[in-house]
Amino acid sequence: MKVSIIGGGGLVGSSAGFALQCGGVVSEIALLDVNAELASGQALDMLHGAPSVADQVITSGGYEHIPSSDIICITAGLRRKPDESRLDLINRNTDLFVGILNEVIKAGVKKDAIVVVVSNPVDILTYVAADRLGLPLSQVIGLGTQLDTIRFRSLIAQQMKASPTQVQALILGEHGDSMVPIWSSACIANLPLEKFPGWSPKLADELFTRTKGSGAEVIKKKTGAGFAVGIAIRDVIHSIVLDQQRILPVSSVQEGCYDIRDVALSVPTVVGRKGVVARHQIELWPKEVQLLRKSGLVLRQTLETVLARIGRQKK
Repeated sequence: MKVSIIGGGGLVGSSAGFALQCGGVVSEIALLDVNAELASGQALDMLHGAPSVADQVITSGGYEHIPSSDIICITAGLRRKPDESRLDLINRNTDLFVGILNEVIKAGVKKDAIVVVVSNPVDILTYVAADRLGLPLSQVIGLGTQLDTIRFRSLIAQQMKASPTQVQALILGEHGDSMVPIWSSACIANLPLEKFPGWSPKLADELFTRTKGSGAEVIKKKTGAGFAVGIAIRDVIHSIVLDQQRILPVSSVQEGCYDIRDVALSVPTVVGRKGVVARHQIELWPKEVQLLRKSGLVLRQTLETVLARIGRQKK
């Protein structure tokens, strides 16, 4: 299957491309970027390593790749300017994103193509993509809290001196300030996390706070996150390509899960070749459900502001 990464010249896009190359599952990776020379350089660098990894077609270019793409991954985005408000950044990124969607529509999208949105604010832009592309809602997926979830697990594992692959913990809701940690099912090797020596509510709060600030922490130290985002993107795309039916905390337009509707956010989602295969309304602590619904309301307020400015396509 062919994956085209829009924004493939940047840190996130190129990291996703490299993660997919190392995964050796997809057959073709195309890097698209407004800076065509940068995308070409990233593709060439990956191509040089191909003989030691997998037999894949690795290339770069423009929107001519879209009609033959099975998965379109959009990572392009703008960074916050000094003294710029959150809403101003959202408006600028939305304008950029709508421009990209228009080019994608103009190029032509396969009827069964899956669109994976990574650009921020990912939940808002996932909704905008679902609204404008004319694809079934199930075929538009946002990276959502998949990145937050693997960051969360990594920090728990580090603190508890546990194997990272044996830590299970979820973050749902918004990829942003109103994200919700799901402590009710958190465990290490299927053993409840709260039963482990040294665990406490105070430690839980500290780890969640650090998780929420992980993006800013990485930006402060190395200007931007790349590797972990690339891995999170690979998790989602591999589940699509291999039809793995993995349950992942990805964002999609909700139609009633946890009584949340008409907003995109992350809930436990079965991801396969057709995109969103199912959503599971797993029993959570009442407080977790309350916070998840609150996250939906927070996103809905921002979404209404954005839609009032750019207009809504679907009727």
